[in-house]
Amino acid sequence: MFGKYLDKLDGLLDKLSMYKLLIYYLIGLLAVAIGYSAFGQIHFSPIEIAGSALFLFVVCWLVNQIFYRTLRVPANGDSTIITALILSLIISPGLAIDNLLFMTAAGGIAIASKYLLTYRNKHIFNPAAFAVVLTAYAAHQSASWWIGNPHMMWCVLIGGLLLMRRIRRTEMVLSFLAVSLAATALYAQFANTDVMTTLHNTIFSSALLFMGFVMLTEPQTSPGTKQNQVLYSILTGALFSPRIHLGTIFSTPELDLLIGNVFAYIVNPRISLQPKLLRKLNVTPDTMDFEFKPDKKFDYKPGQYMEFTLPHEHTDLRGQRRFFTLASSPTEETLRIGVKFYPNGSSYKKTLAAIDGQSLLGATNLGGDFTLPNDKQRNLVFIAGGIGVTPYRSMIKYLLDTNEKRPVTLLYSANTAEDIAYMDVFEQARNILGINVNYTLTRQGAQLPDSRFKAGAITPELIRSTVPDYQNATFYVSGPHGMVVAIEKALRQSGIPLHHIKTDFFSGYA
Repeated sequence: MFGKYLDKLDGLLDKLSMYKLLIYYLIGLLAVAIGYSAFGQIHFSPIEIAGSALFLFVVCWLVNQIFYRTLRVPANGDSTIITALILSLIISPGLAIDNLLFMTAAGGIAIASKYLLTYRNKHIFNPAAFAVVLTAYAAHQSASWWIGNPHMMWCVLIGGLLLMRRIRRTEMVLSFLAVSLAATALYAQFANTDVMTTLHNTIFSSALLFMGFVMLTEPQTSPGTKQNQVLYSILTGALFSPRIHLGTIFSTPELDLLIGNVFAYIVNPRISLQPKLLRKLNVTPDTMDFEFKPDKKFDYKPGQYMEFTLPHEHTDLRGQRRFFTLASSPTEETLRIGVKFYPNGSSYKKTLAAIDGQSLLGATNLGGDFTLPNDKQRNLVFIAGGIGVTPYRSMIKYLLDTNEKRPVTLLYSANTAEDIAYMDVFEQARNILGINVNYTLTRQGAQLPDSRFKAGAITPELIRSTVPDYQNATFYVSGPHGMVVAIEKALRQSGIPLHHIKTDFFSGYA
């Protein structure tokens, strides 16, 4: 029962890009804060809160316009709005001259850092955190993180949980919160202060939740793999307590985050591409492959993803950015993504379908753990539904090009035989590498062309009959969210341990 509600929630959240959801979340926090201030629960006035937010937005927008027109690079409107909203929630509201000068400096520095403080076109530090650190040391004006107060705590928590669910960074956020609280309790014990009071104040009256849900998870400046994300969270969590200091320099949330950004920069590949379209290929009736020539060489693992930014007018709620798994193999000279198109699709998909070799497209944020294991003898089972087959095309093409034989079984489910993508690669792998390839067709009455095809969905019975020694295999599951959840549940019920199941999914809303 609970799973059904989660599926409905995921369906609603997936209609929004993570950036749009974050914008609505931050605006909602400001609206709630204005409501509390109207009743005297927050000591800033409604005019101060709203006026400061509007002023920061204007500053950030103007500075962004100057840079993108001067440098002739695409402007990212969502990023500018997010930066302005974050600053409005961590800098004390006020319309006095000193406040306006502080906000002007912070907004200007934050936006400028996105263009100037970069490596390979990617900014190194969280822009808002960098701005308030610089103003603190250069102008002695610090962020108060006023959003961390008891009245706002529940709103920050509820919205943050929704955001965490949408971006699938649960381990990252929970690791940060757990380590922060543990470290805070330890420092309080050493200082002979009341531990429970200190923890209560940290949860209800500090930057902890806002930093964990909003600042820490910023994709441009955090690692792209789960292992590094957890290490990043542990580091920032351990340094979160304000009791930590080096001489006269005490830890603050923004300084803590910048230290974490340095760690992320070291362990995470900084890739920023401007790929040029070479060709578009129809691989199924509603799926198209886009093949690009990258403007520079870079390394990635088969099965990883990148974030593709496609500036376009009349952007809908899904935004201008989208994550796609690279269907290409690192052994190929081109990049390839497979995209499924739906009737009445998003503005992004409509623009993508019409791009040509002159279209401006950016690719960043390489990441993902849905990759081949180091153990080449490990029995692997690839389960795919629909366009969720793209990471397997990448992996199997890599195995073909390197002539690397592994014990692999592919179970690929589609509506009809015409909906099977990349069959040429999979059949070549069957013939050359001995990969066990199986296709299942779920549409009732779908014609089965030959013995390679079976009717119906992928079931535990099919897995047991197809996969030798399935209880000792590692399962990869990729496809629509409902399918991934159902198969993961079936595998667990069949005795497969959780650490032998790797899941990925592709939203049906696009």
